[in-house]
Amino acid sequence: MSFLRRRHVLVTGGSGFLGRHVCQALEPYAPAAIIVPRSATCDLRDREAVRRLYQTERPEVVIHLAAVVGGIGANCCNPGLYFHDNAIMGIHLMDEAHRAGVAKFVGIGTICSYPKHTLVPFREDDLWNGYPEETNAPYGLAKKMLLVQAQAYRVQYGLNAIALLPVNLYGPHDNFDPESSHVIPALIRKAIEARNAQRDYIEVWGTGTASREFLFVCDAARAIALATEHYDKPKPVNIGSRQEVTIRELTQLITELCGFHGEVRWDPSKPDGQPRRCLDVTRAEQEFQFRANISLRDGLRETIEWYERINNARSRKSA
Repeated sequence: MSFLRRRHVLVTGGSGFLGRHVCQALEPYAPAAIIVPRSATCDLRDREAVRRLYQTERPEVVIHLAAVVGGIGANCCNPGLYFHDNAIMGIHLMDEAHRAGVAKFVGIGTICSYPKHTLVPFREDDLWNGYPEETNAPYGLAKKMLLVQAQAYRVQYGLNAIALLPVNLYGPHDNFDPESSHVIPALIRKAIEARNAQRDYIEVWGTGTASREFLFVCDAARAIALATEHYDKPKPVNIGSRQEVTIRELTQLITELCGFHGEVRWDPSKPDGQPRRCLDVTRAEQEFQFRANISLRDGLRETIEWYERINNARSRKSA
């Protein structure tokens, strides 16, 4: 019988970018209920609020997706906030899960936890071989401490806590706020606005030489559901696509798909972030048979089409 069948599953951040897709990916496993707490009524930074949540909802499985995240600029402006809020939410949720007798806790970490200079592809065993890239180290280290907590609670309390390390995500419902968005939504917005305004150029941070790996959000949600159902070991697991691309190549692809034909001006005074990011995803394939299905081009096309639909709908409402 399915592990998730007829269980009550709590998904923090379940109404967010990744969370809404995870909730959909869980439905085929026939859980009794998928519980999505709202930040307006449950502040996960407040231990008493977390305790009340467990007492009221009585979840048997917890998937912790809620996080305070952003691009390089947002990380540079909010290092204390990103460290505190991400660490304290996870600490409270996992500790109260152990006290409430939860059957399984699924923690979602980040590729930002890896050392700045890690051999490519990143292997899970390399996670402790150095300090993370400075611009997002507070966020990455907060998430890394939750991996330590999960392993410690497994040893001392017998909590079945697992840790997943997804690569950079993108897709429909992503954050397109220019102050806090990650690179793909930021580039899509810039390219479409420049196209619509018939501008001659767009400006992009850095040199374009850094590389990244990206995973379409629906693939990530499927991986999380598979791991929740099948994976029960203490070692962290990379979740990725095996598709490494430089920021320059990514920008060319996005401008092409958005129909922007102007110049791209690079600003080398702004940080590139980590030099390279690409994951070894062998463990995910071996442990719960996950492989990404969506190519970068197809995922970007779907994301751009969604963003254009949303923008057009807003324009019609305001007209």
